[in-house]
Amino acid sequence: MRIPSTQTRMSGRDDSAEGPDALRIHQLSIPTDSGEALAPGTALLGFASDAGVVRNHGRPGAAGGPSALRAQLGGLAAHLSHPLYDAGDVACEGDALEPAQEELAATIASLIGHGHRPVVMGGGHEVAWGSYLGIRSALHAKGKGVERLAVVNIDAHFDLRASDRASSGTPFRQMAEACAADGVAFNYFCLGVSEAANTAALFRTAARIGATFLTDLEMQEAPRGLLAEIVERFDHVYLTVDLDALPSSEMPAVSAPATLGVPVAVALECLRALRGSGKVILSEVAELNPLQDVDNRGAKLAARVVYEMIGDGAAL
Repeated sequence: MRIPSTQTRMSGRDDSAEGPDALRIHQLSIPTDSGEALAPGTALLGFASDAGVVRNHGRPGAAGGPSALRAQLGGLAAHLSHPLYDAGDVACEGDALEPAQEELAATIASLIGHGHRPVVMGGGHEVAWGSYLGIRSALHAKGKGVERLAVVNIDAHFDLRASDRASSGTPFRQMAEACAADGVAFNYFCLGVSEAANTAALFRTAARIGATFLTDLEMQEAPRGLLAEIVERFDHVYLTVDLDALPSSEMPAVSAPATLGVPVAVALECLRALRGSGKVILSEVAELNPLQDVDNRGAKLAARVVYEMIGDGAAL
């Protein structure tokens, strides 16, 4: 179900009396549901779902993530040189995950097709499968494939689970299987993997599909060499940040808090390095769960991550 952007408008502090350069995000965000006939820019898109988390036996509440994110994002200071649009939300009704993912994919494909760079706000990490389908569709429409796409996941979990039903734990396995069916490589980079949170079977799956990964211990500093290699090797980057990769002391608002985690400054350095390449075709945050938040700390931090994601213009 689509929730139009007229119903997801942000609000926040108004300092415009100080001058035209004293604006905040909510004052620059332009509502749009398609991006058609608009100058290329960044387009916010929510995915209000926790059906995948529930299927994965996690704590529900991530469906409220987009709303909580907008509540904190709107009041942040605007330092933008390109248009910022709000494309509303795609909402998953009950357990109807697959139709919601298909609707998300179609919306993303439309936004990219009109020259925009989507920034998707989850919702559980089942959002990733819908985002990938949208990117693949948009690339195919331009006569391109996914073999030159790097999928970079900052996450404590591989999300490569084997299951009869899709969930928040399966999206990257679904991508790997789709690439295998198409006869192309799946270029998967998972940064921040917790050995304690992933079974030996998941590590074997990661090795089998040729994933590149760094553990949370290895991610206490930014992997500048690997990031430079990704930028050099690939034409496009799909960047997805599962907020449970961050330390639970700073990010309590997730289904599965991290016991160690990737330092926030390190995660933001990775994000900025990839963003600065101009190759990020879509970026997203996943797993914000307002029901588990403490004094809005998690929502504020998630808003800062999104703030960094909207800091440059469209990739296409």
